Amino acid sequence: MGRLDGKVALITGGESGIGLATARLFAAEGAFVHLVGLDGAALREAAASFGAGRCVASVADVTSGAQVAAAVQEGLAQFGRLDVVFSNAGISGEVAAIEDYPEEVFRRVLEVHAVGAFLVLKHTFPHLGPGASVIINSSVVGLTADPGISGYATAKHAQVGLMRVAAREAAARGIRVNSIHPGPTDTPFMHRLETAATGESAERAAKVFDAEIPLGRHATPEEIARTVLYLAGDESSFTTGATIAVDGGMSV
Repeated sequence: MGRLDGKVALITGGESGIGLATARLFAAEGAFVHLVGLDGAALREAAASFGAGRCVASVADVTSGAQVAAAVQEGLAQFGRLDVVFSNAGISGEVAAIEDYPEEVFRRVLEVHAVGAFLVLKHTFPHLGPGASVIINSSVVGLTADPGISGYATAKHAQVGLMRVAAREAAARGIRVNSIHPGPTDTPFMHRLETAATGESAERAAKVFDAEIPLGRHATPEEIARTVLYLAGDESSFTTGATIAVDGGMSV
């Protein structure tokens, strides 16, 4: 018996990194998975690896309510139900002081993370029932902050506010909503952010960030996925409205 036997999980940003690692862990625990993302080729390749009938993939931009709604309907048409939502899609923005930060980039980062998470919740909530779980992937900088990342940090803090409102609204229906806050994780997304922040090569930039992590290393995507699994399953049945740090001690 898997911890998610027979459940259906929708994962945005599901074609790579933490999203794909979570999808694979969910499938190993008995779930059917619905991957949503922007890269159609990567989505199709990922979906094919799950075996017939276990996964469906949808191309959708989370900043478009119409595209999110259509993707949700594609998953429902395939599986007939929805039990777990992992709002994971994101972009890094730029690294610059506030006075130099491009306004259009700031708006775009907020749109993807805050508006995108809102639209995912807006269009999945009507299809969730008692026992369902929603997880928003924020960041350690959704609990803290660093210079130069005003767009990303603001967006990640905004997701916490959204999560807390959603947890309050959904509790009466027996639906749980939580956020996770990963520290630096060994993904292409993180490596791009690190090189932008330091101006170093990916390898050197990773070492710079390792020095800031009390545990002295990056997380693997699979380590983050295990926390998402905990929040998705029945083991966390009395946990809602929580911010779960998975950051190697960075927020201590």
